[in-house]
Amino acid sequence: MYPMNITQLDDSCMVRPDDSANSRPRIMIVDDDKSLREFLEIFFAEQGYKVCSASTGKQALEILSNEDVSLVLSDVRMPEMDGVTLLKEVKARSPEIPVILITAFASLETAVDAMKEGAWDYLAKPFRLDEIREVADQALASRIRTQPISNNTQCKIYRLDQMVAKSPAMLKIFQLIPRISGSTSSILITGESGTGKELIARAIHNLGPRKDRPFVAVNCGGIPENLLESELFGHVKGAFTGAIQDKQGLFSLAHGGTLFLDEIGELPMTLQVKLLRVVQQKTFMPLGSTVERDVDVRIIAATNRDLEKEVMRGGFREDLYYRLNVITIRTPPLRERPEDIPLLVQYFLDKYSTEQGKTVQGISSFAMKALVKYPFPGNVRELENIIERSVALSTSNLILPESLSLARYKQEKSAPTVSGDPDTFEPILPENGMNLDGFLGRVEKKLLAQALERTNGVKVEAARLLGLNFRSFRYRLAKYGL
Repeated sequence: MYPMNITQLDDSCMVRPDDSANSRPRIMIVDDDKSLREFLEIFFAEQGYKVCSASTGKQALEILSNEDVSLVLSDVRMPEMDGVTLLKEVKARSPEIPVILITAFASLETAVDAMKEGAWDYLAKPFRLDEIREVADQALASRIRTQPISNNTQCKIYRLDQMVAKSPAMLKIFQLIPRISGSTSSILITGESGTGKELIARAIHNLGPRKDRPFVAVNCGGIPENLLESELFGHVKGAFTGAIQDKQGLFSLAHGGTLFLDEIGELPMTLQVKLLRVVQQKTFMPLGSTVERDVDVRIIAATNRDLEKEVMRGGFREDLYYRLNVITIRTPPLRERPEDIPLLVQYFLDKYSTEQGKTVQGISSFAMKALVKYPFPGNVRELENIIERSVALSTSNLILPESLSLARYKQEKSAPTVSGDPDTFEPILPENGMNLDGFLGRVEKKLLAQALERTNGVKVEAARLLGLNFRSFRYRLAKYGL
């Protein structure tokens, strides 16, 4: 495994070294089979690890409450509490601790359930000693080590490469990145614009064996279609008017490293065919050439589109989608992880105060409350822009509410909206009365249109969004001529 630059942060985003970095990790063996439990204790002790053991899940949780455990190795079939239940309890208490499940009753269903609940890996008995040692070493090497900020707080903040977070959703991504960084499989990162997809791609590259080779990023939607093929694959002299010399493409520049294809959903269909060949054959031909060239590139793609729907509509090749979507990472929008907002605010304050030579050190509680309540349609990128602007315009060492640019939110907030909870919708009855049926009809028509727009015209999905069966949905469409 490759070393990771993972550190702990306090609430001011100040980096602290991991004080336990030099201590030996403690592995906890949980198994009701005494002979196997003792055998694994001796084996891992000989490997230089501290070892503790438990015969039941309940005993394991008691140990976890009183001792610092770095890794849990648990049997699946145990009385009272099985291994999957223990896994859930461990993740609820200490999500940073990797858990490896071992069982003699191997089944795909159990394995899938275990991985969904956050298991690091799943081994079937009988296992080889070198196999279990390798899996344990990888799990320990990739563990994000954290400590409470103080003895009277449960707050834990994590940093991985250039990212900081404290939310469970981001912690899952932080734990996944080291597991896949050494792989050669293609990765698809999905999520809304501004959620940090490129930062995740860079972290995967920086923590893997290609870290000393190039990381090349390209926005597939930011280059005109007639130039994109040449940018990606290069061209030879005379390939087209103005091609006065050979040009290396981005695939050649990324050889040995990683090519990050952002907004892959914007890639024209003609280039999707050429990209599929690179993914499958590891070869490509520059524009105007008849000679294939070998290339060794790990491809990480990202998109804010639903590529499955694009495949169904014929806008994206199905074979390319499955080639790129070997490993999927979904980046959550900022509104789904509001606990990260104060942390990111301080991070960006420190960054732009230093860059602009300002002495802005903090943000008022009222300004912070406004940010936490703001829905951030532009996600982390929008938050960064807001803080950069606030620092630039600030005349004191504290960011105040009036320094924040949240005009769009204020406008939207002032207008009545419909939400999933009817109790939060408060329309105002005009003094001269109203046509209720006509008003409700206009609202219904707008919601039907919005549902169709959001699902790109897929009526079954639109009906689901509105909680209607398909027959009722179709009747309403006909009623309003949609």
